[in-house]
Amino acid sequence: MVLVIVKALDILELIAQDPTRAHSLTEIAETMQMNQATCVNILKTLVEKNYLEHLGRKKGYRLGPMAYNLTNNLSYSQDLVLVAKDIMEDLTRRINETSILGVLRNQKRFIVHLVNSDQDLQVRSRTERNIYETASGRLLLAFMSAKERESLVNAIGYPGPDIWPGASTSQGLEAELRSIQAQELSVTRSKTHIIGLAVPVRRHNQVIASLSIFLPEIRFSDDRKKEFESELRTAAQLISQRLSALT
Repeated sequence: MVLVIVKALDILELIAQDPTRAHSLTEIAETMQMNQATCVNILKTLVEKNYLEHLGRKKGYRLGPMAYNLTNNLSYSQDLVLVAKDIMEDLTRRINETSILGVLRNQKRFIVHLVNSDQDLQVRSRTERNIYETASGRLLLAFMSAKERESLVNAIGYPGPDIWPGASTSQGLEAELRSIQAQELSVTRSKTHIIGLAVPVRRHNQVIASLSIFLPEIRFSDDRKKEFESELRTAAQLISQRLSALT
């Protein structure tokens, strides 16, 4: 057996026994009968891979999104939805466009919550979509770690030029993702004249979801684009603040 892997799994099993609370470094190290330096190195790796969340030195660690994704457990998403629901409802009321809360699941963009607008002409979206096809999928890809992104691209390949022009090569994709990172905004325009905009939702400075809207191009003027961006960023910031305040 590889001892460090065994220790990492033991730590995950310990924290999973009570996923609703945070576990301190001292508690984890003492329970696992490990020295703190070794324990810290394993915890850092698990945090980087999103299997754990670090809530701060005093609060400690708890399960992260990847731990739930392994079994398609929706508990993590439900926590996210509870925090975001009323903010999204207010966002949709203010701009009268459909808003979406998206995460990555099974190498696809997955909608965990949606608030429909009152518009007569509405756009529908499947719960699961190719990560390259949507503004939210692209944004979440941009904020993955380099290793996670490399693993995902190796698994699903590069987007075709018909799906994401300019991103069908390694250099092209990296350039597109750097632009999204710099702007903290992803904008898509489909062949069917549907516009999508997405911004990041963070928890303790880690992007865990995207908040997005999508609408017909006929309702997307330059003035409204500025309004949409402003409203999206404000709503995402409120959701992020609530998430970071959770224990």
